[in-house]
Amino acid sequence: MEFMILEGMPEEDLLKEILQLHEIIFGASNDDLLFNMKLKNKLTIVTAIHHSKVVGYKIGYEIDHNTYYSWLGGVDPVYRGQGVASKLMKQQHEYLKMKGYSVVRTKTMNKWRHMLLLNIKNGFDVKETYMNKSGLHKIVLEKKLCD
Repeated sequence: MEFMILEGMPEEDLLKEILQLHEIIFGASNDDLLFNMKLKNKLTIVTAIHHSKVVGYKIGYEIDHNTYYSWLGGVDPVYRGQGVASKLMKQQHEYLKMKGYSVVRTKTMNKWRHMLLLNIKNGFDVKETYMNKSGLHKIVLEKKLCD
């Protein structure tokens, strides 16, 4: 499996694969994702590629010069349970340290229990919880990247 880190919007073919995988995982509109990706400051994407196919991704962006937001990610259902999400996270965090960020922040929900546990196992702390405008309970987590 190959991991690739992209800064900014990816080329069209790779973007298409990421959007297709996003739709499989979340069943969400790719138009919204694409629109929002274009608005993010210092967008980065970590991809996991197996046999020339995107099987996982992790998208994030800069909040400020110290803090990075790990926004969206997922792994193709066929490739789950093989450590792909952990490897994507490790690649992302190594990149963030190299770029000088000191904190990575993310949000999740109880329904994404595997992601919540993965974050906690990898050094994230729960910072707060809240109910969003749609009535969904959100969990905010942060991890210090400095040792």
